[in-house]
Amino acid sequence: MWVLYAFGSAFFAGITAILAKIGIKNIDSNLATAIRTIVILIFSWLMVFIVGSFNTISELSTKTIIFLILSGLATGLSWLCYFKALQIGNVNKVTPIDKSSTILTMILAMIFLGEKITLLKVISIILIGIGTYLMIEKKEDNKQTKDNKWLIFAFGSAIFASLTSILGKVGIEGVESNLGTAIRTIVVLIMAWIVVFVTKKQGEIKSIDKKSWKFLLLSGLTTGLSWLCYYKALQDGEASIVVPIDKLSIVITIIFSYIVLKEKLNKKSIIGLIGIVTGTLLLLV
Repeated sequence: MWVLYAFGSAFFAGITAILAKIGIKNIDSNLATAIRTIVILIFSWLMVFIVGSFNTISELSTKTIIFLILSGLATGLSWLCYFKALQIGNVNKVTPIDKSSTILTMILAMIFLGEKITLLKVISIILIGIGTYLMIEKKEDNKQTKDNKWLIFAFGSAIFASLTSILGKVGIEGVESNLGTAIRTIVVLIMAWIVVFVTKKQGEIKSIDKKSWKFLLLSGLTTGLSWLCYYKALQDGEASIVVPIDKLSIVITIIFSYIVLKEKLNKKSIIGLIGIVTGTLLLLV
């Protein structure tokens, strides 16, 4: 059953990238992240009350709370990097790098969580790594230095995303998954708004147009759905398998980026995408 949750997470995450790309087009990425997190917080706590896990808060151990907070901090850093990268780079270039967190997550899961190393996992890591490399296309015109800054933010997103998965796996071992997601979201919300106020971007809320508001709210909703599926799958399944399945959201993202944003892939990128997908699917064998 956890495999279905993992695929559900991938589907909603894939849609989120497109909705967010449209929503943050004319908005500071940190402000957009903070606004989206409000939607996710409301949605996640709503789910907590629906499943009736609110009363179990008092039963959480200190270790669980600490790892949920650390996971929330890592998530916040990953988001800030990811949406900044989305704002200045193409979706079908940023997303593959962000999804390369799969490799680091699998390695960390084997080291710290004791998950088994198999030949298929090694082959998968190699295919995903090569595929990601092929999908990275640097700008050739060198118009501005910032053209390639998205690479730095995209890699930052991947690193913090992998830490999120490992910390989250440990943190939700003693807590109902919806409650764990809701607690983590509080941390992300606080962190996101601190960044907004430090950078003095809160005043830009007034200038956000209706279209951007609509897409920001929708992306927040799909992120919430993705999270709920993801952490339920992570709680019941192996992190080294759940994470790669979740990263298949890249396929959904690229399809929608072609249809909605008219972003196209060259032959090299297509080969890279096939490598990433193949490597991920091998983990299900």
